[in-house]
Amino acid sequence: MQAAAPQPLWQPSPGRVAASHLAAFTRLAESVTQGHFPDYDSLWRFSIADPGAFWSLVWDYTGVIGDKGSVAFEAGDSLRGARFFPDARLNYAENLLRRNDDAPALHFRGEADIRRSVSARALNQLVSRLQQAMTGAGVKPGDRVAGFMPNLPETIAAMLAAASLGAVWTSCSPDFGVDGALDRFGQTEPKLLFVPDGYLYNGKRIDVSDKLAAIARGLPSLSRLIVVDYLGDAAALAARLPNGVALDAWLAPFEPAPLAFERVPFRHPLFILYSSGTTGKPKCIVHGHGGTLLQHLKEHQLHADLHEGDTLFYFTTCGWMMWNWLASGLASGATLMLYDGSPFADGGRALWDYAEEAGCSHFGTSAKYLDALRKSGLEPGREWPLAHLRALFSTGSPLVAESFEWVYRHIKADLNLASISGGTDIVSCFALGNACLPVYAGELQCRGLGMAVDVYDEHGRPVVGEKGELVCTRPFPSMPVGFWRDPDGEKYRKAYFNRFPGVWCHGDWAELTGRGGLVIYGRSDAVLNPGGVRIGTAEIYRQVEAFDEIVEALAVGQRWQDDERVVLFVRLAEGARLDADLIARLKAKIRDGASPRHVPARIVAVADLPRTVSGKIVELAVKNVIHGEPVSNVSALANPEALKLFENLPALAR
Repeated sequence: MQAAAPQPLWQPSPGRVAASHLAAFTRLAESVTQGHFPDYDSLWRFSIADPGAFWSLVWDYTGVIGDKGSVAFEAGDSLRGARFFPDARLNYAENLLRRNDDAPALHFRGEADIRRSVSARALNQLVSRLQQAMTGAGVKPGDRVAGFMPNLPETIAAMLAAASLGAVWTSCSPDFGVDGALDRFGQTEPKLLFVPDGYLYNGKRIDVSDKLAAIARGLPSLSRLIVVDYLGDAAALAARLPNGVALDAWLAPFEPAPLAFERVPFRHPLFILYSSGTTGKPKCIVHGHGGTLLQHLKEHQLHADLHEGDTLFYFTTCGWMMWNWLASGLASGATLMLYDGSPFADGGRALWDYAEEAGCSHFGTSAKYLDALRKSGLEPGREWPLAHLRALFSTGSPLVAESFEWVYRHIKADLNLASISGGTDIVSCFALGNACLPVYAGELQCRGLGMAVDVYDEHGRPVVGEKGELVCTRPFPSMPVGFWRDPDGEKYRKAYFNRFPGVWCHGDWAELTGRGGLVIYGRSDAVLNPGGVRIGTAEIYRQVEAFDEIVEALAVGQRWQDDERVVLFVRLAEGARLDADLIARLKAKIRDGASPRHVPARIVAVADLPRTVSGKIVELAVKNVIHGEPVSNVSALANPEALKLFENLPALAR
C-alpha cells in the first residue's frame, strides 16, 4: 500500500503571497525578460540559467547604492574564475546606513535587564565618530579591524566604520579562550581590536581582564586596544592594558560629521570569517563587499520577506556568521534586535519577553535551542501574543520533524518556519525558507535563488529522493574571495573542489525531495558507515530528541572487528538514569523511526559533550579520542575538558 503524501504544516494565505517581495520581484523579472515564471521552480531555474540577468535584477530590485558597471557576469573558465559585476564600485556600510532618521535602528537587551535602543540617526553619528577615530589611527583600505566583543550596538557600529573605510572587519566572541582568539587574529593581524570590559552570562559577571592582556601581548600588529564600556569598568581596565584606551576617551576629540564612504570593487574584502578550527587552525575565509551585500539582500527580501519597518532578531554571537547576516538586515530597512547573554535567562522568558516588547517580526535561533525550549515546558504561544511574528528561522544543525510540529503547536500556527542551511564558507545559505511556499516537517523549503544546488551520489550523478553530497554546480556572488594567506588558492581549492572537480562540494549529507525541498542529515565527514551503509547522524538525533530524559546526544562510528559500529553518547536530564529500560526504549525508537542499521551497538551516558563556541557538538573530536588519536585544535572548543570523559571508556572495549 502506497504511503499517503505528506501534508504541509503551513501554507501562506493568497494575500500574504500577493504582498510579498517575491511576487513583486517575479513581476519585475517577467517584465524585463519577457519570460513567464508561474511558480518558484521556474523562477529558480531562470536564476541559475542566466546569472547575469538574475543578479542584475536583484541589484535593481533591492536598490543597491553604488555604481553597477556595464557587465553583470563574466563566466570565466571555472566556478572560481567567474566574476560578478567586475566594473562595479560600492560600499557595504553605505547600503546599511541609508536611513538617517529618529526611528530605531537597533534594540539591545542584555542580562540583568540591561536595555538600550539606538536610532538610525544616532547610529550614523556613532559610526561617523568611529570613522574619524579610525582614520586618525591610520586605518586604510585593506587593514584589519577586529572585535573580541559581545553583540552590542558598538560592535555593529565599529564594523560599519571599518567597512566604510574599505578596511576588513573580523570578529569572535569574548567567550573564546586566549588560544582560540590568537589562532584567529594571529593569522589576520588586526591593527585595532575592540574589546569589552566584561560581560554577563547566566547571571554571572565574567571578568576578561587577564584574557585581554594575554591577547594583546600575542598580537604585535595592534596599535590600539579599544575598551567598550558594558559593565562600567572600561576606563580602569583600559589603563591596565597594553595600548589600551576606553572607547569614550578615544572618541572624545570627534564630533559627528557627514559620513564618507570608500566605494570599492565588488570583490574588495569586507569580512574575514573563521571555520570552527576543530581539525587544525581555523581557515580564514575572506568575503567581499558586493557578494555579501547582494546575497543577504536577496535572502532577506526574496526569501525571508523582510520589509522596511520589520524587526529582525537572531540569537547569535559575534563569532558566528549569523551575526553578519543579522547586521545586513539594516540594508532592507529593518530594525535589528541584538541580545547578549544566555537564551534561557529569566527561566527561559528573556528572548520571548524581548520579542514581544520589540514587536519582533522575524525571529532566528538554532535547532538545539528549539529542542531545549520544547523540553523546558515553556510554551511561547500560550504566554505571549506574538502578534507581529511572521517568520521563525532555525539553523546550526538539522531541525527535526518533531520540532517543526512543536513550533506550530506551541509558538504560532500562522508562521513561516524556515530551516536554513549554508555556512561560514558562503556567509549565506544554499537552502532556506520561502514565505510563498508551504512548509513540510523536516524539510528546508527550497534551494536559494541563484544557487545551483544539487545532490550527487558517490559517482557524481545528480539524484532526487536519495541521500548524497550537497553540491553547487554554478558560480554565485558570495563565494569566498579567497582564504587569507593562501596566495595560490590551493587551500581554497582543496576545501571545496577536491571531491568533484569543478563543482563546489559543501560537506553536507543531504537529500533533494520531489517537491524541491531539502533534508539535511548532517556533515558528510561525520556520516556513519556500519556495514558499508552511510547514515547521517541527524537521522539518529531525530529519534533521540523525542526523549525528555535526554538533553542532547552525539553519535560516532567506532572501528570494530573490520567494520564500524554506531556508538551513541547521551547527556541525561537531571534525575534521569540510563538503565536497561531507557536503553531498550531508545533502541526501539531508533529502529522503528529510522532503521535497524541506525540502532547503536553501545549507548553510553556522559556528563557533557564537547562543542564549539557557537554551540555545535563536535563529533569528529570524540571519534578521535575514542580511537586514541589526537584532537588537532582543542582551543576551538568551548569546553575542551569534556574530551576527557571519552578516554578509556570500558563500555567501548566490549
